[in-house]
Amino acid sequence: MEKRIAVISGDGIGPEIVKEARKVLDAVCKTYGHTFVYEDVLMGGCSIDACGEPLTEEAIAACKSADAVLMGSIGGNTSTSPWYQLPPEKRPEAGLLKLRKSLNLFANLRPAYLYKELAAACPLKEAVGEAGFDLLIMRELTGGLYFGERHTTVENGIRTAVDTLSYNEEEIRRIAIRGFDVARKRRKKVTSVDKANVLDSSRLWRTVVNEVAADYPDVTLEHMLVDNCAMQLVKDPAQFDVILTENMFGDILSDEASMITGSIGMLSSASLNDTSFGLYEPSHGSAPDISGQNIANPIATILSAAMMLRYSFDLGKEADAIEDAVRQVLTEGFRNGDIWSEGCQKVSCSEMGDLIAARIK
Repeated sequence: MEKRIAVISGDGIGPEIVKEARKVLDAVCKTYGHTFVYEDVLMGGCSIDACGEPLTEEAIAACKSADAVLMGSIGGNTSTSPWYQLPPEKRPEAGLLKLRKSLNLFANLRPAYLYKELAAACPLKEAVGEAGFDLLIMRELTGGLYFGERHTTVENGIRTAVDTLSYNEEEIRRIAIRGFDVARKRRKKVTSVDKANVLDSSRLWRTVVNEVAADYPDVTLEHMLVDNCAMQLVKDPAQFDVILTENMFGDILSDEASMITGSIGMLSSASLNDTSFGLYEPSHGSAPDISGQNIANPIATILSAAMMLRYSFDLGKEADAIEDAVRQVLTEGFRNGDIWSEGCQKVSCSEMGDLIAARIK
């Protein structure tokens, strides 16, 4: 199989972690007889420096012509970087929002899995860590508060800011269908999270999700208010399989879920449209404070590459091979600094990539 991959290395530690993901993908190609053709694409701060804007039309076209997009991270230090002296629409993160909209990437998948080898790193009660958990947050990505109409005005000397939260039933239905489809391949449970006791948008969300659920009689559906879900994630994360929710709630809950795994450096993500096309990136940021030091954890990016093989290329066996290699390396006691504990062997970013690539089989 031959596939074209648009590669956005980005800023900060992005180039370092993407390099290791490509190393592992190349090992997959060698083992399974595939060919992956990479095209480097600028986005974020590096694009601002080179082109004067965070995302060019040429970059969007390159991504659209690929079979999938693999991304590292974008952005820099918001206090010191000149990128954050620019207007909001010219800053690095604006490029990512524009790319998601341009590629119609409405479904964001963020797994949160606690490896038994990292149970001690889980900040929750020991019994929770020992029990483990394996959940996935399905977040609507191109609607809601982040994309609604917004303005700031001054009336009678008082500043007033307005952000509009809007969803239509088709936006809700398509993400719900994705959520139920994924749940059907997992443990067949969907927890739909909203704020239906207060928000009209959430009441519509709940109504449409119930309509979609009627087509999935084999999948159990429960509804949960977002504040309760936030509490349940730190009380008993093992109760969840697929959490289905809107944009802002998903943003907050997925960051919470990332921390109970012990390190955000372990968490992959995928953003999909209504075809097999997707953008794959780690859940963490660009970590400019450790950029260029070869100490970043590349596992989240490597696991994102595994998601790309599974969801965009339909290469389940190859995705399993990457995930098994990661698990084997952890079992053997190798750790990057963010997940290191006494008795383990600390390795660099590039060494971790080498170790995982060598165990692809």
